[in-house]
Amino acid sequence: MTFQEIIQGDTPVLVDFFATWCQPCHMLAPTLEQLAGRHEEGLRILKVDVDKNPSAASHYQVTGVPTLILFKQGKAVWRQSGVVPLNALEQAIQPYL
Repeated sequence: MTFQEIIQGDTPVLVDFFATWCQPCHMLAPTLEQLAGRHEEGLRILKVDVDKNPSAASHYQVTGVPTLILFKQGKAVWRQSGVVPLNALEQAIQPYL
């Protein structure tokens, strides 16, 4: 399944644009794991390494990592750069789930 096919689906997809060398990205990882555990049915989380997928990062104008973009049926409905606490992240994306 391609990236486009995944984000076009009915389930909202939170895409984490990250880099392996990025310390804040490593800090965000446990938060995303907790979020995934809380929303197993209604949310899909996808990690995109910007160094391995520069065209995707460029297409979505990702200039810093980590950047989170929430897609609903192929449309970017929310985005945030930097580390986001779990409660704030959950509140931000809740209206789209």
